[in-house]
Amino acid sequence: MEIIEILKAVLFGLVEGITEWLPISSTGHMILLDEFVKLDVSEAFLSMFLVVIQLGAILAVVVLFWGKLWPFSTKEKFFIKKDTFSMWFKILVSCIPAAVVGILFEEELDALFYNYQTVAMALIIFGVLFIVIEHQNRDMKIKVNSIAEINYPIALWIGVFQVIAAVFPGTSRSGATILGALMVGVSRPVAAEFTFFLAVPVMLGASLLKIIKFGFSFTSAEIILLMAGMAVAFLVSIAVIKLLLGYIRKHTFTVFGWYRIILGIVVLAYFWMFSAA
Repeated sequence: MEIIEILKAVLFGLVEGITEWLPISSTGHMILLDEFVKLDVSEAFLSMFLVVIQLGAILAVVVLFWGKLWPFSTKEKFFIKKDTFSMWFKILVSCIPAAVVGILFEEELDALFYNYQTVAMALIIFGVLFIVIEHQNRDMKIKVNSIAEINYPIALWIGVFQVIAAVFPGTSRSGATILGALMVGVSRPVAAEFTFFLAVPVMLGASLLKIIKFGFSFTSAEIILLMAGMAVAFLVSIAVIKLLLGYIRKHTFTVFGWYRIILGIVVLAYFWMFSAA
């Protein structure tokens, strides 16, 4: 295997680690990156690779928030953390709508909406929504200041926004769920944290389905590329998650809204020039 292919996988992992957690659409960035950096792999492997490297990002969440995610305590004596179990039930409620849509209609939705026009418009529309919601929320009283305060109706509401992300590539799973949470008075840090936790079962499920669909007959070169991408996504995600949580304690998501709008315009302009050439 040429070292250049490993470096390409590292670059994909870098982009995944940054864009998966920021509400700016990992799909939009991956589409652009794939235009300029082509992995020398089969189309089937690339489709699987772009999903499964998310497992590296997931591992970062598990490592950083293990104490909040693991529902058992064995420090002094064994006991079950009821609040953590309650949180997981709410997360599962949030996952149900997107899981149903993804399992039943994944191929149809990809055929209809996995194109640069949909991605670009989703980037722009949700960018505008971020700016509008943050402007409206300036004087809004925060109703939910901890994950324990998220009830089942709010969890289901956030799950509905995750469906939007599942249907329309470019929406950004984290962007959609954070936006949905902000609209019902969830604080920014809690909205981001719940989104991180929600990603664990969602990405595990999506990765498992992709691996099953691809099969387990990996070549040694494919394993190296996948491990390289996942490792970089993990390390970068650790840093990005910490930076994001620190940033949103003092700032709004408005800057991400403007970034999404600019990126959407860039995507439209690039592909328009490419098709016109």
